[in-house]
Amino acid sequence: MDELKTRILTEGKILPGSIIKVGSFLNHRVDTALLGRMAEEFGKHFDISKVNLVLTIEASGIALATMCAYKWGVPLLFAKKAKSDNIENGLICSEIYSYTYKKNVTVMVESDYLKPGNHVLIIDDFLANGEAIRGLTDLVREAGATLEGIGIGIEKGFQGGGDKFRKAGIDIYSLAVIESTENGTIKFRD
Repeated sequence: MDELKTRILTEGKILPGSIIKVGSFLNHRVDTALLGRMAEEFGKHFDISKVNLVLTIEASGIALATMCAYKWGVPLLFAKKAKSDNIENGLICSEIYSYTYKKNVTVMVESDYLKPGNHVLIIDDFLANGEAIRGLTDLVREAGATLEGIGIGIEKGFQGGGDKFRKAGIDIYSLAVIESTENGTIKFRD
């Protein structure tokens, strides 16, 4: 998606550890019009008529996933990273390594909200090593639901997470794939 790539180049910053900071438009301050156009791009790639649930993980992917769910008229479910007092039913859980928090975390959803009969499209803002997405696909499988695909805003292709899912035969579509950040320059995969 050319518009997203342009925004990454003009507003994004490369931080130590190959962290791509895009908080000015994607995951801190949010350009909702851009998110709407991103949702439209996902809608062109995936067969949305099959999807009856959008799944993401807290926290920064929620805005993009919400826009997608709204545009497609389906519910949004986000996996929580901590059990709260308002979770009362059975849980479906997966343990992932959080690179943001530098520790293992358990992601969870209530089993009443993710179950057989759900046709799930996973949406997230970023994909790097693929741990968060692996955890979400585990939840879908554990629930007996059907994974229809994975939509990613920005993929750090040089970290290999997306390629693991492609090799496994999963339909993963990233709107911008960053191939490298060497010498402080962002280069996209064609």
